[in-house]
Amino acid sequence: MPGSEHAIRIVPLADKQECLPVLARWFEAEWEPHYGPEGEGNAEHDLAECCRRDALPMALVALDGDGNIAGTVALRRSSVGSRPGEEPWLGALLVDPKRRRRGIGTILVAAIADQARALGFDALYTSTDAETFLSVQAGWLPLRLETSLRGPITVYVKRLDAPNPG
Repeated sequence: MPGSEHAIRIVPLADKQECLPVLARWFEAEWEPHYGPEGEGNAEHDLAECCRRDALPMALVALDGDGNIAGTVALRRSSVGSRPGEEPWLGALLVDPKRRRRGIGTILVAAIADQARALGFDALYTSTDAETFLSVQAGWLPLRLETSLRGPITVYVKRLDAPNPG
């Protein structure tokens, strides 16, 4: 089926920079306290910095079978809730709202974990304000509670000593 999640492919944002304007709009809508009109963040700048293939920060983009953007995820040195000595950080995990709960987020998380592993990291961190983090069942462990602009968040860690299961 054209555009289906079964045809999702993951590519570096560096190879699909034409996605930057759409992703910037998504960031501004999803993380309005930081990227919105009153926020101090600049979505276009942050995304442009992630246009790398083999160094931090980097981002991946999920594309459907028709080449449409389905989601994105980044790998960064720090993020909301980070502390010295903890890196890298999975961040900016965002799936098109019309495509959520179809496994795209799980695919993106596995792909960015593989990138972290390929760069030589043995752990990956993330933080979220979602009540249920989508990958707790995939080996992510809660570390601590923190506070963000949107309220309480949980910081998680995943050990990267083995490849992600299929």
